[in-house]
Amino acid sequence: MLLCQKNFGTINTKSPIEESIEELKRNEWDNDKVLEIFTRLRFNKYIDRFSLRSEEKEVNPLEEIEIIEDLNEKHIIELTNKIEKEKQIIYYLNVKENTDEEKIIKKDIYSISIIIENKVYYIANERTIKNNLQKIFENSEIKKISYKLKQDYILLKQMDISLKGFSYDIEIAGYIIDSIKNKYDIETLSIRYLNIELQRYLKTKAPKEEEQLTLFSMTEGSQDEEDESEKIKACLYIYAIKKLYEVTKKMIEDQGNLELFQRIEMPTAEVLAKMQYTGIGIDKEELIEYGRKIKAEIEEKTNKIYQLCDQEFNINSTKQLGKVLFEDLKLPVQKKKKSGYSTDVEVLEKLREEHPVIQELLDYRQLCKLNSTYVEGMLPYINKNTERIHSYFHQTVTATGRISSAEPNLQNIPTRFELGKNLRKVFKPRPRLYLYRRRLFAN
Repeated sequence: MLLCQKNFGTINTKSPIEESIEELKRNEWDNDKVLEIFTRLRFNKYIDRFSLRSEEKEVNPLEEIEIIEDLNEKHIIELTNKIEKEKQIIYYLNVKENTDEEKIIKKDIYSISIIIENKVYYIANERTIKNNLQKIFENSEIKKISYKLKQDYILLKQMDISLKGFSYDIEIAGYIIDSIKNKYDIETLSIRYLNIELQRYLKTKAPKEEEQLTLFSMTEGSQDEEDESEKIKACLYIYAIKKLYEVTKKMIEDQGNLELFQRIEMPTAEVLAKMQYTGIGIDKEELIEYGRKIKAEIEEKTNKIYQLCDQEFNINSTKQLGKVLFEDLKLPVQKKKKSGYSTDVEVLEKLREEHPVIQELLDYRQLCKLNSTYVEGMLPYINKNTERIHSYFHQTVTATGRISSAEPNLQNIPTRFELGKNLRKVFKPRPRLYLYRRRLFAN
């Protein structure tokens, strides 16, 4: 037997190493830093295992506040007087889903919590909100500090309350501090900047072991438990909003971005809220007719693809399309995966000059996207009451600061085809006379 010996490398035992053995020893980790990371990642099991959360550092938000509910007239007067004196209101709207298709945002206000110093006023009565807080929300001199003010504007509008005085939105504040992060919800921001995991306090109490649950007992207490859970959630969130307001405002000031936040971002938030509430006019019948033309074009492209390939197949099947292109037509393979040939746009663009069917395939896909995204995709978003599309405009999605649109996305309408350009014609501005009357009788 012939043995083959090879030298792959030599260990240099005389390599100069400046660090001493003592310096290379593992030091104790930074408990605070590890706790911050584990809390953000929700590694609760390891936090407990390594006893990272010391008792003196533990902050229970529910022990920091006094909850006042079932407000009487005295409480209401006390609350409104304090708000008017301080010229600001820190509040949180707790919402619940509503399937009413006439609503712009399919949600209702479940409750409102307002915090002043360590007192949380919890109001779960729509009449109380309407009768006693409307003048507060409509007073532009009173600063509004909350979370998702754009959504609040529409939710309150649906109650015939006009929110004025956009001042501080902690979601936008979190974005200004670090636009690379992609989550700015209250719970994430609380972990990131307060080192508080709100989920730990949102858990409902488990039933006692000796209690035997029945179907009737579960049903009977379910509504009360849900109400209690929603109350705890609202109080935790308003506590977090107040703390986040204090912490993030200081951070924005230290970054030198306070003027950007106050003069650009918050006024923009108010404009975007009004844009969403007003909506964009669209002719539904024209959109449906546009869809018919698209489908006719798709059928024409389909037949042409079949003729060029000399066979019929499922064009939308990557497996079938790959076989036709790379086995039957013998086009050069660009990319192959375990599942088969790749037929994505990048691959087709490289093959554009190889065969006339490639251009037809690219056109076919563009037409299918027009139909699915901008015809069938937009029809469900036309509000039955306003006959308009009320798209969301987001400030905290892109890292570059660009506004994005969703439900539906109206900022990416393709114009490569003449049909794509014609899509814009289905959007109709309101008549000038209507706009004049609206301004005349506006608040």
